[in-house]
Amino acid sequence: MGETLENHAARVLASIRPGVPADEALREYLAGNRSLGAVGRRSVSRAVFSYFRWLRWLGPGESAQKRVVGALGLQARFERDPSCVKVEALAARSVPGWLGAEMDLSPAYLRRLQAEPPLWIRTKIGATGEIERSLGFCERAVLRDPLAVPGDLAALRYRGTADLHRAPGFESGMLEIQDLSSQLVGHACAPRAGETWWDACAGEGGKTLHLSDLMRNKGLILASDRSARRLTLLKRRAARAGVFNYRAAAWTGTGPAPFRTRCDGVLVDAPCSGVGTWQRNPHARWTTSIEDVRELAGVQADLLARAAASVKPGGRLVYAVCTLTRSETSAVADRFEGAHPDFEPAPLTIAAAPAVSRVTLLPQDVDANGMFIAAWTRLR
Repeated sequence: MGETLENHAARVLASIRPGVPADEALREYLAGNRSLGAVGRRSVSRAVFSYFRWLRWLGPGESAQKRVVGALGLQARFERDPSCVKVEALAARSVPGWLGAEMDLSPAYLRRLQAEPPLWIRTKIGATGEIERSLGFCERAVLRDPLAVPGDLAALRYRGTADLHRAPGFESGMLEIQDLSSQLVGHACAPRAGETWWDACAGEGGKTLHLSDLMRNKGLILASDRSARRLTLLKRRAARAGVFNYRAAAWTGTGPAPFRTRCDGVLVDAPCSGVGTWQRNPHARWTTSIEDVRELAGVQADLLARAAASVKPGGRLVYAVCTLTRSETSAVADRFEGAHPDFEPAPLTIAAAPAVSRVTLLPQDVDANGMFIAAWTRLR
């Protein structure tokens, strides 16, 4: 790569500041250093994220380059033998102190948190075999109890080294890079062709595109987000994927819905602390506070209540967050049920047992991001 790996990583670390998290700083750096190539970009990313996974094991007085080298050494040793680091050390050093009061810090969870994250692909329904053959190095998702495998699950774990943005099928919209847990949110919605759905916090549109595919591009999806930039990216992604059954509008989440339509289903994939993504984004462990969690729990409860008003009688409301804190998951769901007797818990199609209306996807169980999903049906 010319420059040493540790120098590249040190430059990324130096560019991180309040308001510019590691993943954003990394994207900006790599965009300005395209000569690195796919392998080089992946190596720099791995070095930066390893640094934050092992931050509390690194000598504070050392140079950034030495700390990066030390982190990569710890990562390699851990990948060879996860038991080389005691669980007590992981509980004390790999997560902030406040987390233990918000979730169960099991040994399996703590060890998974320090491992390299998986890379998941979602293909268009019917194209999984074709993409699997063209890419190679793919494995199909295997879900275990308490989850059931949806019949049209089109998820592949990719273990290769190719740049997927240049892979066959990407430009034609036949594949998207989407975590398995995020895909399961779409399946939990269980949308049907011809229905009207509202993706209330659509972001850049990953779940909007998935809902469209599950609906066979029939019916209507209303997509909203507070960020105009994200909605612009959604428009580009939708065009590439051939998704045309959607309408987009800005919505801050603080006023009435941007659409007057009553919907067959509403998905509230709410902004959250992102604890479920800390394997993939370890820098967030050290920038997220318990105060953030409490503030976000209030935002989530408000969003859920406002979005619920757009569900027609007999319609479905789905709440999803990529976090594992009790304040943002079960507590928000309990609060909603207590305040809305016109909604009753609805079975989740991704649950193996009948009548299960809430699931918590743990990283060590699904080999993907942590996620909480709950569903309700409107009675009247």
